[in-house]
Amino acid sequence: MDQKPTGGTEPQRDTRADFTLLPHDESTEAGEQGYRPHVLEAPDASLGGTDESSTEEATERVRPERSAKRLPKKHESPMAALILRAGTPPVGGDLVHGNVVAIGRMAVYVDLSPFGTGTIYGREYQSARDLLRKVNIGDEIAAKVVASENEDGYIELSLKEARQALVWSEAERLARARTTIELVVKDANKGGLILEWQGVSGFLPASQLTAEHYPHVAGGDKDQILEALRALVGEHILVSVLSVLPKEGKLIFTEKYGVHREKQALVDKYNVGDELDGEVTGTVDFGAFVKLEDSLEGLVHLSEIDWGLVDNPRAFVSTGDRVRVKIIDIKDDKISLSMKALKPNPWKEAGTRYHRGERVQGVIIKYNRHGALASIEEGIAGLVHISEFGGSESELHATLELGKSYPFLITHFDPSEQRMALSYTQALIETASKESA
Repeated sequence: MDQKPTGGTEPQRDTRADFTLLPHDESTEAGEQGYRPHVLEAPDASLGGTDESSTEEATERVRPERSAKRLPKKHESPMAALILRAGTPPVGGDLVHGNVVAIGRMAVYVDLSPFGTGTIYGREYQSARDLLRKVNIGDEIAAKVVASENEDGYIELSLKEARQALVWSEAERLARARTTIELVVKDANKGGLILEWQGVSGFLPASQLTAEHYPHVAGGDKDQILEALRALVGEHILVSVLSVLPKEGKLIFTEKYGVHREKQALVDKYNVGDELDGEVTGTVDFGAFVKLEDSLEGLVHLSEIDWGLVDNPRAFVSTGDRVRVKIIDIKDDKISLSMKALKPNPWKEAGTRYHRGERVQGVIIKYNRHGALASIEEGIAGLVHISEFGGSESELHATLELGKSYPFLITHFDPSEQRMALSYTQALIETASKESA
């Protein structure tokens, strides 16, 4: 047997307008409640039946009476001043909370005491119809103020805009807390993965992927990178919110927070100076990734691959190679490795063989914006500055060709800093001087 609520009458629903009428105590004044529903009289034949048009017309007529505590105006009674002291009335764009006090087929009314009654109707109702169907009398909802007071005295509200505001607010909370959430990869492009959270499309850059999902593509071919990323579409991955930009509609994710603690525990087992065996898992323009154990990789920067000049890491290592490495730095959960640290440093011995003012033979191995690099032996190279050629790159390239050997004079030599400066013109002057003598 159904139980009726105590302390009041049973809620009534008007059959013409599908409008819930709140029970109320006749002894309670409307001003004290802040809202009392308008009780309908018997059906009026002029409404023309119960078709949709007449129902909507009835809904327009079935509205709660405006609260005695509606928005005050300057010319109103002293009660208005009292209301004003209760707080600042909501204005357009504000996010407000209130309890649903009446429901119509095409409108919902919300108690916003002491400032009045809010309403979601018309276009705003249509855009949030699916959400509003689940709303019941007494439910607390959040809505965004569209207009502070319309011609009927109601505060116009938008549930859809409020939901968007709440979604972005929740995203900011997740970002601050670095909370891990599980999402499905919806799509991919050459820059990363497309995810969706709470109806908002977000982006997970490739740089924010863990080693497990990062596309280690030989040669850095963009089409192959895209193919590797597309293979993740449909996969469930653990991510955290990295950046929230509501005004731009941008939501950036990272996969790294989710495994940070687990990875940190692995990293804590190692120390700078440790020598280890690992497997090359991928090569990129700036170096090679080496797996030390499951779920843990380190990077060998191209400057740490060999003592000699390394322009292309792929010329030294390939994916799948077993290599010996030394840990040279640990920062947070990132491990920096070196291969050349396990090889003899040629600069130590060079310090006993070469000196400033000495004439040497060198091979041009590279150009840069400062000049040309000339190697005088394996792993020992010096700079021939472009100023010797009037600052002209074309003159430099025409005089000193790649792969060819030329005489130079050492003008600066510091083996401890692994730096050497060479002069081509001074070597020519010295040669001419000796020949003239």
